[in-house]
Amino acid sequence: MSLVGKKFPNISVDAMSEMGDNLKINILDEAVKNNKKVLLFWYPKDFTFVCPTELHAFQDALPEFNKRNTIVIGASCDSNEVHFAWLNTPKDQGGIEGVTYPILADTNRNLSNILGILDIESTSYSEETDSVIIEGSNVTFRATYLIDETGKIFHESVNDMPLGRNVNEYLRMVDAYTHIQKNGEVCPANWEEGKEAMLATRAGVASYLSN
Repeated sequence: MSLVGKKFPNISVDAMSEMGDNLKINILDEAVKNNKKVLLFWYPKDFTFVCPTELHAFQDALPEFNKRNTIVIGASCDSNEVHFAWLNTPKDQGGIEGVTYPILADTNRNLSNILGILDIESTSYSEETDSVIIEGSNVTFRATYLIDETGKIFHESVNDMPLGRNVNEYLRMVDAYTHIQKNGEVCPANWEEGKEAMLATRAGVASYLSN
């Protein structure tokens, strides 16, 4: 079920900083208390293949997100210790050395389970072991959330494991939402900063389409 238009879950999660500090981060608090937008992106695993390309891409775009009053936070189900090891592995060895934003360590999968983004094919109960058996990798898909200054989710997307994200699209989404906040206009298809938006009326649509 989509969470767009709803408050982000009020839950704190372990996280790792670039300096090796163990943190507790509450995404809702990050948005509301700092009066900032938040981009939270989930990836399947540390020390894989597509994942480091995405973390470096978000790092490269970090100055642009900062200009837009937007905090970037990564997340996976790996532990803080694994995150720290990856942060200290050079880029040419598949590492993410140089990444400066925090990375959530949702090892208990509390948040990712609430969001419904875990790769779980099925669950069953084993009487023999008195336990729940999970079929599937039980790691997250490439899910992305944009949260506004009130803690409301205004965008969510989920990619399958092999599909890397287009970071520029999230910059465009932040620009569009900020334009709506400031001007009360709506943003049509393929809108980009500097282009004409429109009023959410029949006359507004007609005027836009006639140009």
